[in-house]
Amino acid sequence: MRNMTDADRARLRESFIGNGLLLLFGCGVLAFLVAVDRVDWFSIRPATGTSIAMARSTESAPKVGPAVGAPVSAEPAKIQ
Repeated sequence: MRNMTDADRARLRESFIGNGLLLLFGCGVLAFLVAVDRVDWFSIRPATGTSIAMARSTESAPKVGPAVGAPVSAEPAKIQ
């Protein structure tokens, strides 16, 4: 093995650091592009059946009657 001078070691170290930073930058860009395409990966989803039921209980029920603008009738709907 040849003897390396301080300048050679510094150049080699800077080369490794530069290549490592370039690799990290490329991985970061790749991760960003994948994340942009897969937005659903980052949504929080309930893990258990109980938590799913609790999450769905906060959703509003379908609107019927006066809230929609149609009067509520006691008679059953006529089927044609």
